[in-house]
Amino acid sequence: MECNAAGAGRGLLPLVRLLQLASPALPVGAYTYSQGLEWAVEGGLVRSEAEAAAWIGELLEWSLARFEVPLLGCQLAAWSRNEDAELARLNDDFLASRETAELRAETVQMGWSLVRLLAELDAFASIPGWRARLLAIEAPAFPTAWSAAAAAWQVAPGEALVAYLWAWLENQVMAAVKAVPLGQSAGQRLLATLGARIPALAAALVLPETAWSNYTPGLAIASSRHETQYTRLFRS
Repeated sequence: MECNAAGAGRGLLPLVRLLQLASPALPVGAYTYSQGLEWAVEGGLVRSEAEAAAWIGELLEWSLARFEVPLLGCQLAAWSRNEDAELARLNDDFLASRETAELRAETVQMGWSLVRLLAELDAFASIPGWRARLLAIEAPAFPTAWSAAAAAWQVAPGEALVAYLWAWLENQVMAAVKAVPLGQSAGQRLLATLGARIPALAAALVLPETAWSNYTPGLAIASSRHETQYTRLFRS
């Protein structure tokens, strides 16, 4: 049998770029944040693998999928359509949705780090117009900068949203592994179980803006209390 892989690599560059965006090696500092999970451990709300799965899973469904996913989907479309005023509006909405100083500082710091990286990365900055558009946004939140890269690199919206959710999930699971603490095998079980929910949750791309909601009072309380927690491994 003769194998012909001559065209196997054609059209796969967006996938390579997507893997780069979803990688924990992306130097934006995501690993330094737990988004309130560290306080949930300190407060006795998360003490086991099952409780970590419940905490992370509920945030995935009630905050990420119902607010960040549809907002990110609109940002991807706005970047592709050159709707910079709409991008600025969506960026302001995301910043306003951060309920504590820590959560706002987190997305601003990660957004700034990603903007700086992309502005210096030839694979992004050499695409005509994209660098200037990104730098024109005042105080870009992390989803705004992330969606700019995904749109510039022509990543399909559905795949981009799945990757964004996966990157968030991986960071949360690694925070749980460190803070609870959990073993590496438990972390992989969490990724396998919660990761299986991501494709369906990414379908929130089509959720109308009137239905967006990030109503997660438990996260707001945990994040607020983390700001004055005596000992901390994470910045949020």
